[in-house]
Amino acid sequence: MTDRFDHHVLGIGNAIVDVLSLTEDDFLLREGLAKGSMNLIDTERAEELYALMGAATEASGGSAGNTVAAIGSLGGKGAFFGKVCDDTLGQFYRHDMRALGMTFDTEPLPNGGTPTARSMILITPDGERTMNTFLGACVELGPDDIDEQVVANSAIAYFEGYLWDPPMAKDAFRKAADISHAHERKVSITLSDSFCVDRWREEFLGLIKDGTVDILLANEAEIKALYQTSDLDTALKLIQKDCPLTAVTHGEQGCFVISPDSLGGIVSVPTTPVERLIDTTGAGDMFAAGFLYGHALGLPNETAASIGNLAAGEVLGHIGPRPQRNLYQLAQQAGLL
Repeated sequence: MTDRFDHHVLGIGNAIVDVLSLTEDDFLLREGLAKGSMNLIDTERAEELYALMGAATEASGGSAGNTVAAIGSLGGKGAFFGKVCDDTLGQFYRHDMRALGMTFDTEPLPNGGTPTARSMILITPDGERTMNTFLGACVELGPDDIDEQVVANSAIAYFEGYLWDPPMAKDAFRKAADISHAHERKVSITLSDSFCVDRWREEFLGLIKDGTVDILLANEAEIKALYQTSDLDTALKLIQKDCPLTAVTHGEQGCFVISPDSLGGIVSVPTTPVERLIDTTGAGDMFAAGFLYGHALGLPNETAASIGNLAAGEVLGHIGPRPQRNLYQLAQQAGLL
């Protein structure tokens, strides 16, 4: 492990407390919810859904927050920028991140102001999750929350595509990306959600094509949405031309790692099937952790992807977005670390 930086991965994203509940497909139909989608909701809708949901479990979440939490489980060093309120949920979130050994020093909003974000996550019997998110304090994340020293001392600055919804976060993203590149660090982004891609396609493509993004992470639906094609091979060939390094998850088949032909081209990296699929919440975030951590360590892309597949597989077997088993030990047993 190298000591050239203080943090392997700095996650920048929405600090959200997840409220998870098992439900049936009929409930989604009655509430007009598209299965697998992420819907932004207001306070009134959040309270309405919470009242209609069955028994629920609370867990610290948010895409980039989950990824940074998994960096810690892998034995790495992580940091996080995200906005919470100094309310009960915000204190719960901050405690969770710090208990994992992660650096999380973003100044919270004062209690009594905009509350900490929460996401009502409805999990159907097939393990698919439908998210209904009240962004709350998240929308207050801005350039002033970007600590230049932390960015400069992080091997990879990792942003979630969901940041493109709250306006000030775009400026925070650009500031952090500029700092990263000024210090010869890497910038990574996940496309987050195919509906998010539909909202911000041209801006995402601009970030990729102008060199702001060094490492792109996506799933099959998101990469096809980015290029508005129903053919995965077409999308993979297009992103190969536009981005230096991309990883695209492909469900139970594993993932694809895409780089210029001179550096490996398009490579399929298989994974071990999960014995019992319980909940897909956080699987993409776990993959990102494994892949980015492996990259920060200087491991081959295929090895990094295998660590990502392993981390994603762990979270699929239980409810909740974060690992319940030590990922470092699992990766060691698999001969990956």
